[in-house]
Amino acid sequence: MTCNGRMSREFPIGLTPPDWLVRNLQPQKAPPVNRAALARAAIAMSLPLAIGLAVDEPAYGALASMGALSGVIGDTADAYRMRILNIAIPQLFGAVGITLGSAVYGHGWLAVAAVTGVALVSGMISTIGAVASVSGLLLLLNSVIGAGLPMPGAWWLAPVLMTGGGLLVLVLALLAWPLRSGVPERAAVAGTYRAVAELMAAGGGEEYDAARHAVTQSLNQSYDLVLARRARHHGRSPELTRLLAQLNAITPVVEAAPAARLSGSPLPPEVPEAVRHLAQAVETGYTGPTGLSLPVPVTETARAVDHALRHAAGVVAAPDVDPRGIDDRLGRPAALSIRTARAARNVVLSAGSWRYGLRLALCIGLAQALVSIISVPRSYWVALTITFVLKPDFGSVFSRALLRALGTVAGLVVAAAVLSQVARGWWDVPVMLLLAPLIPALTPRGYGYQTAAITPVILLLSDVLNHQGTALLLPRLVDSLIGCAIALVAGYLLWPESWHTRVGDRLADAVADTARYVECAFGESLEPAARARMRRRLYRDLSVIRTEFQRALTEPPPTGRRAAAWWPLVVAVWGSPQAL
Repeated sequence: MTCNGRMSREFPIGLTPPDWLVRNLQPQKAPPVNRAALARAAIAMSLPLAIGLAVDEPAYGALASMGALSGVIGDTADAYRMRILNIAIPQLFGAVGITLGSAVYGHGWLAVAAVTGVALVSGMISTIGAVASVSGLLLLLNSVIGAGLPMPGAWWLAPVLMTGGGLLVLVLALLAWPLRSGVPERAAVAGTYRAVAELMAAGGGEEYDAARHAVTQSLNQSYDLVLARRARHHGRSPELTRLLAQLNAITPVVEAAPAARLSGSPLPPEVPEAVRHLAQAVETGYTGPTGLSLPVPVTETARAVDHALRHAAGVVAAPDVDPRGIDDRLGRPAALSIRTARAARNVVLSAGSWRYGLRLALCIGLAQALVSIISVPRSYWVALTITFVLKPDFGSVFSRALLRALGTVAGLVVAAAVLSQVARGWWDVPVMLLLAPLIPALTPRGYGYQTAAITPVILLLSDVLNHQGTALLLPRLVDSLIGCAIALVAGYLLWPESWHTRVGDRLADAVADTARYVECAFGESLEPAARARMRRRLYRDLSVIRTEFQRALTEPPPTGRRAAAWWPLVVAVWGSPQAL
């Protein structure tokens, strides 16, 4: 009996889980565990609790730990300057949110109207960019908490404590900046070289496609980190110039990979090993002879790979790089702030931002109205669930609702053990030391895993504020399910654009962009820098298509089935720029 036959006996066709469900439940491939992030989460969330207990104000410590939780969730950037943006700016919006929510606490329908208005603003600003999205999320989350939970102390105390907790995460993250300035950028560029090495070593089929996608994502991340730092650097920086030159130098190697694959002959193992050797030199900042050991090329393809590798080795080994010969491949750094300002001005005029803002406001308004009419314990959890689930820029709304429900159930099992077996008081500190690191450890695995890690932490902090113990468990489950149901019906099913796949439209745009690139590359006398920038933008757009395609596959039929039908064209469009 074949392997397929054995699987058929074990899993009858009628009991085989659907493909979209398997994709949703499958954990994502995660990078190596960031031990520094785990340590920051443990310290930032347990230290406020310990201080609160020491001064006999555990509620104050719990509020500060809640603020630290938002900082831990936002602590995803590698570069130190990006961490300031990713953590500090959302904390300011969070302070505004908790202040507005506390001001309308207990005011009935006024609170419903106020939180609904905040939801509209939150949804609209979330469309500007990644930092604005997190800022809008924290603005709404904290306003919901403030409107649904009485805050201890004066009106200004809760914003100060929660913001202080978030900024504690930032301070811990920046402690090593004087000693490691520039290290994240160098590590990102070195990671790109290693991704290219895996591409050169990959065979055919899915292994090669996955490696190619990883190279594109790594290039995008490296350019973003280097250019973000360069845009804020006064004057020219030799270090940033070198990193940008090294990124530009690896591009010809990437472009030679498709030709090597189409030749039908695998590359010698010395080729990917040479790229790994260059990655080590980039990461350590070594300049000097690279000592590459490459075989003598005997074909045109091998000569192209050899020439690209030796050019990259020359750039890595050069002690000085002429800044006049460097182009950024993505536009001038000064344009970044201009594009951000333009996005902020246009958000009010954007139909997309209004649609998303109205969807979020509708769901939050329904949730707030429902819990105002029907007595629901800890009713603010309904709106909190909707806020997390209804974030299309974070992934499929349907997928997040499903994973939210499953993650909540898993987290409640851990919370039940903690709330029933651990006495409130100083024992909360070591428990938090154990639970907090699970958040950065499990978040890269997927939203369900993140929810499972956050749930016991939130319930522990809620119990410090309310002292209800295991009585919090069932209301949390019911409220989460209600929130997921509202998000699915009012924020997903009633909006056709949310359950219609957008792969076709994005593919059409990519084909048109590819045609323009071909016209400019072969029909006009473009400068190499301009042509390289067009190519990088095209690769970035194709990476977005692949991400959108993978997201659509997690949707239930018919959306997932329609998306799967686009796969042959996705492969063809993805490979077209690399064949030029």
